Amino acid sequence: MSKNIEGKIVAITGASSGIGAETAKLLASKGAIVAIGARRRQRLDAIVAEIDRAGGRGKAYTVDVVKRVDVANFIEGTVKDFGRIDVLVNNAGVMPVAALSECRIDEWDRMIDVNIRGVLHGIAAALPVFQRQKSGQFVNLSSVLGFKVFAPGGTVYSATKFAIRAISDGLRVEAGDGIRVASIEPGIVDSELKHNTTGAAKDMVMGFYRQAIPAESVARAIAYAIEQPADVDISEIVVRSTGQPL
Repeated sequence: MSKNIEGKIVAITGASSGIGAETAKLLASKGAIVAIGARRRQRLDAIVAEIDRAGGRGKAYTVDVVKRVDVANFIEGTVKDFGRIDVLVNNAGVMPVAALSECRIDEWDRMIDVNIRGVLHGIAAALPVFQRQKSGQFVNLSSVLGFKVFAPGGTVYSATKFAIRAISDGLRVEAGDGIRVASIEPGIVDSELKHNTTGAAKDMVMGFYRQAIPAESVARAIAYAIEQPADVDISEIVVRSTGQPL
């Protein structure tokens, strides 16, 4: 079924590491053209070089998803460079963990800005393009913690991931004919998210990550959602370690 990936133009946020980077490499290996966006341009350029060496096609764009104009320019630039966009993977996210009683309001604001507003900025930029094309697909990264609150410590993060599931459900209704919406809900994944936490909660978080699955496992789930025929919408995929309790 990878023929349904070949030739597609796929834009990915948060693509400088982890799930975003592995998704870009996997999709490029299946014949997609990947537009990868993140803040760390050197990391992006290295990933594009790796894709190019493997015979794929990719291009890097400097994007901070918190900045609406950055995301708009990312989507506009992708369309200008490749003629269209078929898939937007809203992957960028942060996960600092701390009890609510610590009142780390700056961290709360950052999670809301990246995890929720960043996705909404992607939708605002890509949805009009998809509607003009009468085709397109959003792949939004939620979490198993969008089903069950991770407390103590992860309440705000869980709230942002509950929000992504709600946004995906609503978008699926409102987007229009020919537009697909997938919500991907990973469990514990070996990625840079584990380094967002400092202080008292760090040991607890690192303990959880002993059960992490590799980012490539989530990339395969994303590819599965994308490669389906146009009349099949994979609405949700939960993917986690067989030993993960949550």
